[in-house]
Amino acid sequence: MKIFVHGVGVLGPGIDNWQSCQRLFKEQCLYDDSMTPNPMPSTLPANELRRSSDVVRWSLQVAQEAVQHSQLDPKTMATVFASSGGEVGILHKICQSLDCSAPMVSPTLFHQSVHNAAAGYWSIASGSQHSSTSLACYDSSFEGGLLEAAALLSTDQEELVLFATYDVPAPFPLYETRPLIAPFAIAFVLGKHALPVSVSMLDITVLSEHNAKAPTAMLQTSLESLRLGNPAARGLPLLHTIAKNRTTSIFFNYLENPQLQIDHQPCQPFLD
Repeated sequence: MKIFVHGVGVLGPGIDNWQSCQRLFKEQCLYDDSMTPNPMPSTLPANELRRSSDVVRWSLQVAQEAVQHSQLDPKTMATVFASSGGEVGILHKICQSLDCSAPMVSPTLFHQSVHNAAAGYWSIASGSQHSSTSLACYDSSFEGGLLEAAALLSTDQEELVLFATYDVPAPFPLYETRPLIAPFAIAFVLGKHALPVSVSMLDITVLSEHNAKAPTAMLQTSLESLRLGNPAARGLPLLHTIAKNRTTSIFFNYLENPQLQIDHQPCQPFLD
């Protein structure tokens, strides 16, 4: 399946946006994860932003950046939102409520707890009425979401798809059963045809276990720890390749047996 990247958004410890991510990889800087961003996406109305969760703010921040980078209209895009855990902070609050002597779940918390909450907030922010998919594939959520977005484009169901993947660590004690090391989020605006704004072409192939290769890793130990420590950060090798403007193949583990091979080809010349 061949698709095109029109826009990129990224957020994580020490990475404020796609520009800072490009600088990190192009200049081969030492990764510094001491500062974690506190996103406040401007596309959300003030009332919605005030009620939103960490998951919503992280996912919408990268979605907003990817759309702005693409210079395309978000109302024309279908969406795929992928997260292994979803609203873990809201789930924690609901569990606390149920543990009280007089258990009562707030309707607002219940409304925010669903796995497609982030997608719903995005539809409010963007005004898009195109199709929307929210999925979870545990540690393969990045790969599963990217494959879903590519399938929508390759089967002629959509012309443009906004793909966002994100996960934030759960509070204690949920954290003990699912210890993610840090929050992370990535978004791509993807299309079925090349455009003047296109950054890269991705050719995605699902490999059988007989053809499996070692997943592409990050050379810096701290970045590799992040890649392994958050399912959304599994996309770091792809971000690295796009930032370096390389023609190369990247490999990702996917579910139990198959792998994804992504052949990356730049659409634009390298610009310092």
